[in-house]
Amino acid sequence: MRLEEAKRIIKETLPGKRYIHTLGVVETAIQMARQYGVQEDKAALAAMLHDYAKYRNVSEMQRVAVELGLDELLNYDEELLHAPVGAELVKRELGVEDADIYQAIANHTTGAPNMPLLDQVIFVADAIEPNRHYPGVEQLRQIAQEDLTQAVIATLVQTISFLCKKQTVIFPLTIETYNAFVPEKRKGTVL
Repeated sequence: MRLEEAKRIIKETLPGKRYIHTLGVVETAIQMARQYGVQEDKAALAAMLHDYAKYRNVSEMQRVAVELGLDELLNYDEELLHAPVGAELVKRELGVEDADIYQAIANHTTGAPNMPLLDQVIFVADAIEPNRHYPGVEQLRQIAQEDLTQAVIATLVQTISFLCKKQTVIFPLTIETYNAFVPEKRKGTVL
């Protein structure tokens, strides 16, 4: 699938504000892809499609999650469904067969312990795109310009802190991702 075709589909699929967010994620993902040696075309397409299922009917997303063997997600906030379900629907409905893009979309909300660079770029770009405005976003943007691993960690800290303040149960994969990335950053560091 070409980016322009995906852009047309997403413009028809998402509400205006979410579409603007998506364009910001695409712009940020392309910049980060250049900086961190990720294929720009894959980053752009994954970013364009990352919220494909965001506004789908919750019961439809739950059904697809069960089909995928992701029943555990049903015990957590519905917001988590749109990433793995969206990846699957992009494959089923749009014919996007690229496993790298599928995985980047699937991991963009929770992260994953062994995220490749493309996944990291989409994960961080979603959090820092220019239309995001929340306390700490400017600091995350600065970190993302300097160190991708540190940006993933800082994004996870921001997410976990936000969920703790809301007193929301945190999906274990998010904690596992944080735990996996922190030691990665400390390799070779003398304490």
